Amino acid sequence: MIQASNISLRVGKKALFEDVNIKFTEGNCYGIIGANGAGKSTFLKILSGRLEPTTGEISITPGQRLSFLEQDQFKYDEQQVLDTVIQGNQHLYDVREEKDAIYAKPDFSDEDGIRASELEAEFADMDGWNAESDAETLLNGLGVDTKYHSMQMKELPGALKVKVLLARALFGNPDILLLDEPTNHLDLDAIGWLEEFLINFENTVIVVSHDRYFLNKVCTHIADIDYGKIQLYSGNYDFWYESSQLILKQRKEANKKKEEQIKELKEFISRFSANAAKSKQATSRKKALEKIELDDIRPSSRKYPYIDFRPKREIGNEVLTVEGLTKTINGKKVLDNISFVVGHDDKIALVGGNEAAKTVLFEILSGNMEPDSGDYKWGVTTSQSYFPKDNTAIFDNDMIIADWLTQFSEIKDATYVRGFLGRMLFAGEDGNKKMKVLSGGERVRVLLSRMMIEASNVLILDEPTDHLDMESITALNQGLIKFKGVLLFSSRDHQIVETTANRIMEILPDGSLIDKITTYDEYLESDEMARKRTVYNTTDDEESDD
Repeated sequence: MIQASNISLRVGKKALFEDVNIKFTEGNCYGIIGANGAGKSTFLKILSGRLEPTTGEISITPGQRLSFLEQDQFKYDEQQVLDTVIQGNQHLYDVREEKDAIYAKPDFSDEDGIRASELEAEFADMDGWNAESDAETLLNGLGVDTKYHSMQMKELPGALKVKVLLARALFGNPDILLLDEPTNHLDLDAIGWLEEFLINFENTVIVVSHDRYFLNKVCTHIADIDYGKIQLYSGNYDFWYESSQLILKQRKEANKKKEEQIKELKEFISRFSANAAKSKQATSRKKALEKIELDDIRPSSRKYPYIDFRPKREIGNEVLTVEGLTKTINGKKVLDNISFVVGHDDKIALVGGNEAAKTVLFEILSGNMEPDSGDYKWGVTTSQSYFPKDNTAIFDNDMIIADWLTQFSEIKDATYVRGFLGRMLFAGEDGNKKMKVLSGGERVRVLLSRMMIEASNVLILDEPTDHLDMESITALNQGLIKFKGVLLFSSRDHQIVETTANRIMEILPDGSLIDKITTYDEYLESDEMARKRTVYNTTDDEESDD
């Protein structure tokens, strides 16, 4: 068990948390949610002891071990991958190292023998003899192939380093597990494995995530941070949403009844206070009026953007024909003779662990990269808008947001363009921010604004939910569902893929293509998926450094 008692945190004059009291108990998984800036990651750091609160204390059941997901990908660069994972249980690792150092001594003494015996007993009690196989199981489950296990961390691409750090946090059955955005940069296969791991995990889990499907799958409770307070709800994310909306509705209805009662009492008092025959009744109603208190209903700190893609031209029957696309990068064949035809009702999701292949295909179809061989042709009625995974070059300029967006608008009117920015939560002077100073989430919202302004009937999106908060992801999900054109997209958000796509494509490690008219959940259960997992090791394509 881990408990926060009277926790407050002030940064200057601003109070991020105020008198927070909450208990996290064994056998439950708690999802921490809240708007960007609400303090979700900060609260995890307080729980882990990495950040001291201004007031209050964190208490942990004596003897319990806490594990925290590290975010620094370079911290363990000089260490072997397996050792990095095993160090998730630092005491076990230290016992192993001391034991091995004693055995390596050329002049092994009686005292060394006694100490080695003690260490052997402690090592066995911690199930140390299975440490390496347990670490390998975690790594393989997350998609880190055995060939990487003996390498140094610095030899791994960033996408694999993230998985190693997650395996480190999970290692050794910690009593309390703190995970800050554990699904970031994981492919959907790895996320699915993590979901099953946490569902079967018997100790305490506290997780921050923007992935709604993930929270629904693993959480038994939701801790909602809003205005420096934390409200605990039983159930998963959907249950929290329904419960919180119901409570808000009930409180508003209760206030409405009270306001009507207040109005009636005031009218009676005003009408009869000077009437001697009614004076006692008027006095009685004054006392009743004084006792009525309206509930203080603060609006949530959450802000939802308004995302609505409206094509200016209806799309025809001929959308896209791809024939024999092949591309080799750094000596590796990423696409191998890919062919498919896109129809005017298609919403296509590219899934699977081959991140590089998805991006290469999108870059080719968007005209930013030439294939080695093969061809593609867009229909004459189509217009395309592209959301790239890597947007660094786009924002490397000194333009302000409003001026940059105006370039893509047929209507060169500042008010018109700023209307799109306002929908995407850039209010007032925010539209005058320079492109190069924007945060990751702001960049995404600017690019989505551009796509709305362009009003294309084909949208190509490569991982658009990276850096977005829960509210923006929800708004994007709704916008894609309503979109009346063609979609080609990739996303690590299971719910977006499942609720939006009617066709699933997966580019396998050898560059070949699986193409199915189906939903994502049906695809995951299909025979093709089972055969693919048997034949291929998808980690061979984890070469991109996200």
